[in-house]
Amino acid sequence: MVRGKRAGDLPARSRPRAVLVSLRPAQWTKNAVLLVAPVFAHRATDPASVARALLGVAAFCLLASAVYVANDVADREHDRIHPLKRRRPIAAGELSLALAVAASAGLALAGLALAGVLGKRFFGVGLVYLGLQVAYTLALRRLVIVDVFAVALGFVLRVVAGAMAVAVPISNWLYLCSLLLALFLALAKRRAELILLAAEAPSHRHILAEYSTPLLDQLITVLSACSVLAYALYTLSPETIQKFGSDRLKFTVPFVLFGLFRYLYLVHRRGAGGQPELVLLRDRPTQVNLAAYVATVLWAIYL
Repeated sequence: MVRGKRAGDLPARSRPRAVLVSLRPAQWTKNAVLLVAPVFAHRATDPASVARALLGVAAFCLLASAVYVANDVADREHDRIHPLKRRRPIAAGELSLALAVAASAGLALAGLALAGVLGKRFFGVGLVYLGLQVAYTLALRRLVIVDVFAVALGFVLRVVAGAMAVAVPISNWLYLCSLLLALFLALAKRRAELILLAAEAPSHRHILAEYSTPLLDQLITVLSACSVLAYALYTLSPETIQKFGSDRLKFTVPFVLFGLFRYLYLVHRRGAGGQPELVLLRDRPTQVNLAAYVATVLWAIYL
């Protein structure tokens, strides 16, 4: 491969753009889940809490980008033969290893420094997140089923971090719903990889040899049902009704159902699932549904 040229003879990116692409800013949307705990804890109208929550989002954007760059360095050889990942700057030879390693280290330090501003607990969650990513890269991604739990745990840690940022306890319901939804998304991602790579899947990611499409479809079905049931029970639980002073949160259940149904449709009929963040950024029905869900949550909790 000619250095400075991307796979598929696409024009080479400039160094600043190559660095930006390696940070994967589209995936920063995942860090919006740090706002879930503050919203459901009645902190969305408190300017100080909102500022701390947004600072937490920024810290995790830095930490996540540090992980993305480090993973691209570690996986560069496999990425070069992947139909999509070969276009990543490090795999395409547009970003030197020395610069990539320095950028990853700098982002991690900056993220931890920002996390430290939010207190020891938030800083601790940030450290655990980084440790989990290292363990995933070195070992966990090679263990069947464990790999998807590791991916899901990264999502759950973001939710916990949001609670730590504004110093509120994370409810059992929030923990359960976030875990189930994160596992659902992780399994859908594995399914998309399996479909995209077909017979060559094991050569790109060894753990894919342990999975099959029917198995993943069964697991996804179980988790989608469990996710909806857990969320519906949460909205109707006496604890929730007492906390918010009404049972109006139950009106958000149809939006959750539509969101899952739409995502499953995109996974099975449009080949989506490999990059959940792109569904959120590009699929208009998903965007409209999410906006309606957020508006209904705000109405149910704050009005």
